[in-house]
Amino acid sequence: MDDLLNQIGSRILSRRKQLRMTQEELAEKAGITSQTVSSAELGKKALRPENIIRLCSALDISTDYLLLGEINENDHAYAPLLALRVKFTVRIVVQFFQYWALAFWAAVS
Repeated sequence: MDDLLNQIGSRILSRRKQLRMTQEELAEKAGITSQTVSSAELGKKALRPENIIRLCSALDISTDYLLLGEINENDHAYAPLLALRVKFTVRIVVQFFQYWALAFWAAVS
């Protein structure tokens, strides 16, 4: 459980710094106390469900990302990472078909 809380705290801290916000600014935007933000970032105690939702909204991330570290199409903050993942996947598929076509022509010739 402590490891999970530390991972969640790390994701909050990372996104907050990415947005160049202080703990106080994040707390105000999320409608929670700065002590709650600090405790969450340090992994000292679990967040209440309503505070998880408030933090995710303030940080523009999904609860999937905050709780599990999984990026999905609703994570606007990580859209560039999703685009890279799609681009990489497309490149692999194209290379597979190019290889397959070469192998097919070699076998037919």
